[in-house]
Amino acid sequence: MINILVTGSDGQLGREIKKLSHKLVGCKFSFIDIDELDLKDPTSIRDYFSLNKFDYLINCAGFTAVDKAEEEEDKAFEINADALSHIIDNIRAHGTRLIHISTDYVFDGKGQAPYPEDFPTHPESAYGRSKLAGEKICLNYKQGMVIRTSWLYSSHGHNFVKSIIKKGREQDILKVVDDQFGTPTFAGHLAQALISIIDSVEQEKRPFIPGIFHYTNKGSCTWFEFATKIKSLVSLPCSIVPVKSTEYILPAKRPAYSILSKEKIITHYNLNIPHWEEGLKKCLDELEEPSKLISGQI
Repeated sequence: MINILVTGSDGQLGREIKKLSHKLVGCKFSFIDIDELDLKDPTSIRDYFSLNKFDYLINCAGFTAVDKAEEEEDKAFEINADALSHIIDNIRAHGTRLIHISTDYVFDGKGQAPYPEDFPTHPESAYGRSKLAGEKICLNYKQGMVIRTSWLYSSHGHNFVKSIIKKGREQDILKVVDDQFGTPTFAGHLAQALISIIDSVEQEKRPFIPGIFHYTNKGSCTWFEFATKIKSLVSLPCSIVPVKSTEYILPAKRPAYSILSKEKIITHYNLNIPHWEEGLKKCLDELEEPSKLISGQI
């Protein structure tokens, strides 16, 4: 029996992995969040892993409040980097394979073509700096794999898709930036990719390859184009107006360009990656029944 631990199980990605976990035959999943394991407490981490051994650990836990991290950078580093170091210290002896989820925010957004995994990093936000620190810790572990993703959303939790739907019913006009380019990623598709990677290692005997990989849905768009597509599919009554990011100031700086190249993960793990529009349609299908979309109960 292969034992797999998923941290941050109440988050968007953790929940999607839980929904798909039955697909991995011969594997036993454990799902934990802060109630079961406080990642800010090294003693809690030590005690947990002294009693529980795993073959794989998918680390979905993290401090993901991008703007809040500007005020609480120490806390962001505590969860996104320091906690990972403590986890590795306690799984190293067992040789647990670690899959750590990271972000496009490790780049400065000044690129003009999809970033390969070895493109120089230069985060311009506290969140990005904390995630890059976590990457470096993971990569120093010989069984550590980093998977960067971007613009993650799902049918639960707080995210751009649900925010646009909610605000689009409440407001006549929505202003959305049109000068930031990236790829919306449906958490369900990323979860399936993670399941497929483990399955290919265990069933197809492909090698587990430490290092950095990129995974997003295919295609790219601006936030304005993403919002416009949501409006079209949900038939929102509002108008969506494009604005420049200079008109929409937030505490944390967002990358202007964060499209990630996925050729490496496709080649090594033979993944079939859906287009972002397919992911959006699937997410909207999962947002309860259509009547709840219309009434706003999401």
